[in-house]
Amino acid sequence: MKELFIVRHGKSSWNIEGLSDMDRPLKERGIHDGYTMAKRVLEKNTKPDLIISSPAIRALHSATIFSRVLEYPYEDILIQEKIYFSGIQQVLELINHVDDDINTLMIFGHNPTFTDLANSFTGNKIDNMPTTGVVHIQAETNLWSEFNKSAIVNWDFDYPKKTK
Repeated sequence: MKELFIVRHGKSSWNIEGLSDMDRPLKERGIHDGYTMAKRVLEKNTKPDLIISSPAIRALHSATIFSRVLEYPYEDILIQEKIYFSGIQQVLELINHVDDDINTLMIFGHNPTFTDLANSFTGNKIDNMPTTGVVHIQAETNLWSEFNKSAIVNWDFDYPKKTK
């Protein structure tokens, strides 16, 4: 069994003039929502074997928040340039090349790619993945190269404003 957590970064700020998109920080709400969602993941008794993040500050900060709550060493977060505003094919390729010793993978990145990625596994059931949205997918396979729609046995979609 392989598990994939697709996590969109938290709510970010557009208020700092002259700041590049890559350097936009999380807003206070993005930080709060990060802790909320990380605690919800922790309630599932699932911890990542590997966290991969976009290098954008808002994604990396979100990954760091999750790593703290999930007791994953933040220095082990893998930063992958190809997640930053790449297309779905590049992210799928990244997932398909993860070492098969990793059973639970958590990736942090951006829309629209992450909504499209989630829908490639769920059959277009998600209109828009909101900030700090988490899609948890379980697949009946031992190989990341075979992690695809036909191997999916269960999936869940959670986000900060969702009522339990």
